[in-house]
Amino acid sequence: MYIESLSLKNYRNYEELFIEFEDKVNVILGENAQGKTNVMESIYVLAMAKSHRTSNDKELIRWDQDYAKIEGRVQKQHSSLPLQLVISKKGKKAKCNHIEQQRLSQYVGNMNVVMFAPEDLNLVKGSPQVRRRFIDMEIGQVSPIYLHDMSQYQKILQQRNHFLKMLQIKKQTDQTMLEILTEQFIQMAVKIVTKRFEFLRLLQKWAKPIHHGISRGLETLEIQYKPSVEVLEEQDLSKMIASYEEKFAKVRNREIERGTTLFGPHRDDLLFFVNDRDVQTFGSQGQQRTTALSVKLAEIELIHAEIGEYPILLLDDVLSELDDYRQSHLLNTIQGKVQTFVTTTSVDGIDHQTLKEASTFEVTSGVMRKA
Repeated sequence: MYIESLSLKNYRNYEELFIEFEDKVNVILGENAQGKTNVMESIYVLAMAKSHRTSNDKELIRWDQDYAKIEGRVQKQHSSLPLQLVISKKGKKAKCNHIEQQRLSQYVGNMNVVMFAPEDLNLVKGSPQVRRRFIDMEIGQVSPIYLHDMSQYQKILQQRNHFLKMLQIKKQTDQTMLEILTEQFIQMAVKIVTKRFEFLRLLQKWAKPIHHGISRGLETLEIQYKPSVEVLEEQDLSKMIASYEEKFAKVRNREIERGTTLFGPHRDDLLFFVNDRDVQTFGSQGQQRTTALSVKLAEIELIHAEIGEYPILLLDDVLSELDDYRQSHLLNTIQGKVQTFVTTTSVDGIDHQTLKEASTFEVTSGVMRKA
């Protein structure tokens, strides 16, 4: 799949923009703070209905304006699909093929993107929250039902936390409601954990040979899910549910004392091992970067395997962060098969056929034009 055209109105520092793209590599050149990353982000937001840079949607709206609008036309194997997202202070409205979508979970997945930005190098060394967000965003692209389940889970988690708070400050004493909420919580948690296990098994399948290649055959990558409740991927649902029930029975008093839910998918993590050593703790910076790059390239292959089409790749200021060898590996991997957007201040020093054949755009003060 590829994005044919992009139109922005009142998006960050863009008053208006309409631009058409090639189904190959598109290089966006410009000095810092001119609006290169804003274009990348807008493509990501059009696909995912949320930004990778901020959780505050109001930041996406141009200063002094009431709304921002992103429109794009996506070319797929068998169809051409117009997408539209309007962001206002009241919320978001998404249209697919001119039809308003009732839920954002129905909208996400019409266009698939993989974003690789400098902050993605934090995937390995950053907080567990970064890794959970990564898992949720990626599964959501190929499984709309997962997004719906996550949204239900968050609602129950909020209700359960609220009720634990009431018990903590003695505004409530009857624990019947807590039992009901815990039961609902466990049902959703088990669904989410099962899907995460499955996704990470697939990701590992693609990432392991890629990492082996980038490390010139010297390293073996392993990805492990680390649930906060002792459950195993091979367990059946009834055993998983029993493990959760046991855990929550044990920690009930502690949760009431703290007024919050201490265990569950919102507290789980992801571990990366290279040659059996935890990369986060013991890996060199080079190993951490290779791991992050392998995972991103694996994502491309995983999405292709799941939906039958390659996603759009967004490389935001990341080539300068990689050495020549990793740069070449990345560019060789995408050559000729993935529509790719590359932002950089300069292509000097990047000697690769892929970039020589690319379409080039220049950005200055929120104005973008073909070079």
